[in-house]
Amino acid sequence: MSMKFTGRVALVTGAAAGIGRATAQAFAAEGLQVVVADLDVAGGNATVELIRAAGGEAIFVSCNVTRDADVAQLIARTVEAYGRLDYAFNNAGIEIEQGRLAEGNEDEFDAIMSVNVKGVWLCMKHQLPVMLAQGGGAIVNTASVAGLGAAPKMSIYSASKHAVIGLTKSAAIEYAKKQIRVNAVCPAVIDTDMFRRAYEADPRKAEFAAAMHPVGRIGKVEEIASAVLYLCSDGAAFTTGQALAVDGGATAI
Repeated sequence: MSMKFTGRVALVTGAAAGIGRATAQAFAAEGLQVVVADLDVAGGNATVELIRAAGGEAIFVSCNVTRDADVAQLIARTVEAYGRLDYAFNNAGIEIEQGRLAEGNEDEFDAIMSVNVKGVWLCMKHQLPVMLAQGGGAIVNTASVAGLGAAPKMSIYSASKHAVIGLTKSAAIEYAKKQIRVNAVCPAVIDTDMFRRAYEADPRKAEFAAAMHPVGRIGKVEEIASAVLYLCSDGAAFTTGQALAVDGGATAI
């Protein structure tokens, strides 16, 4: 079913692979012009080629979301190329923890917070003025089920995703009367390259991941993309400030 996105422009960060790539492709399939942003130049260009091969329109912009100048340039390139910015999916993030809280280090903390929190803040900081000037828009930030509760051995990551939800809710209230909606999507374990690397190193992780979801499997990138498109669509016009769990029932237990 079409969500009536034709003629609109979407920006996706962290779009070189996984959830970001799937969402960029889904936006393009709905007729949007898509800006693909990532530090991975080869992966980002590959996403653009996949979109163009399917008949869609997209460009790639290299961007480090932790740098204000990079993000400012990303938004400027978006407006320069397509004239506007209707939807933003702030998806770039990292996950590098391996142990309990007291086993972490300052470099891990700074890296995770910089990408996952500062990156989302910088993106919204530069996206919102464009949306304000054109009279509206929708933003979706990637949080996690780890931002809705505890995540043992991933305490810094969990804290960063709680922070993303806090940024999301605060921005949603600040701009609610300006026709700008801001929501977060909270995936559980999703079948991405990152997950495959983890379970190839330890097959027990795959069994544990499937068991933690009441539906009996991990999620697909396309299922997160569908949730993002819904949150951007007119069908979600009365939805803002929400953290939508897409988790196979994991947080319902």
